[in-house]
Amino acid sequence: MSFAQPLPSPGLASGRRRPKNLPSLPLSAFSPPSTGTSDMFPLPPTPSALFPGEVIDAHLRSDALERAGLDLAGTEVAGAVLLLNDPSMPEGLLQSSLTQNVRILSVATPFELSAIPSDYPDHSESSGIPQSFYTSYAASHEAPEARSQAIETLRWAFSNSRLVDIDVQSDIMSNVAKYEAFEDLLMKATAELPGDRKVSIVLSNILPPPHDLSLPIVKLLADPSYRNYQAHAASLSLFPNLYVKFTPPMWNQTIPGPADPTSEMDQHREWKRKIKMFIGPVLEAYGYERIIFGTSPSFAAPSLLNPADWYALVRESFAELAVDQDAIDAIFSLNAKRIYGSP
Repeated sequence: MSFAQPLPSPGLASGRRRPKNLPSLPLSAFSPPSTGTSDMFPLPPTPSALFPGEVIDAHLRSDALERAGLDLAGTEVAGAVLLLNDPSMPEGLLQSSLTQNVRILSVATPFELSAIPSDYPDHSESSGIPQSFYTSYAASHEAPEARSQAIETLRWAFSNSRLVDIDVQSDIMSNVAKYEAFEDLLMKATAELPGDRKVSIVLSNILPPPHDLSLPIVKLLADPSYRNYQAHAASLSLFPNLYVKFTPPMWNQTIPGPADPTSEMDQHREWKRKIKMFIGPVLEAYGYERIIFGTSPSFAAPSLLNPADWYALVRESFAELAVDQDAIDAIFSLNAKRIYGSP
């Protein structure tokens, strides 16, 4: 019987298996990219360097007109939308605006939702300045009878003006029942408008909405009121001609001045954190083409403020969200020019 001879063992004599030769990297891999390559992938602008070319103050109360010419951190205030607190324009009001070196882009004349005005002044004929309508929506308009009248009055306003400002003085952004009542009002007031009539609706006092500043951001994210805010912002954006104004909120605190870099609990930075939380859902739903900047708070607010402090907060908040120059220019001037300027 024969047996097959086993294969010889390679042993140490044959040597160990050597690693393969790795390809060497060219020297260009360790040198910085050429100028042409870096231009293709530019770094985003730093927030401190992102400023609008000019500012249109699209929400200027008539009692704040004397502050309209204030310098906003070196940015020119090129014009304003003037909100009257009385249907009759006070004598000399426009001359006062010229003294303040502020061009009035449009005049918003107030009306009440409780009844259709029987006689309404037309200031555009005497002044040559475009006129729009302005009203306030409050909790008192949520009752069925009051809401029916508000729908009729809004329908009249939409039929007689190319633009209607609504100061929302009810917490529609966090309260579901209040939001549904307001949405129902808008839907019924716009339902019978001719298809070729496009009326711009501009809401204020919802960005930022009423808020409890003592609520930490970590808890705000999970709070039902913030979830409702996100949902209601998205739902309102489905109205095609609806815009939102970024105006000072009713937070029961004075708007803080410039940031203090030495303070860990600086109020300016704390406000910015909260403001950016509210910007996000609106920016996602509306895009920057339907957000408009203004410096005056709601007429329901007890006092005015320093417009430069509010401008600094808003500009820095948007810049830190990495929006580009086109967005900054649109929010702070171009959007207001487009909808409030001469038709």
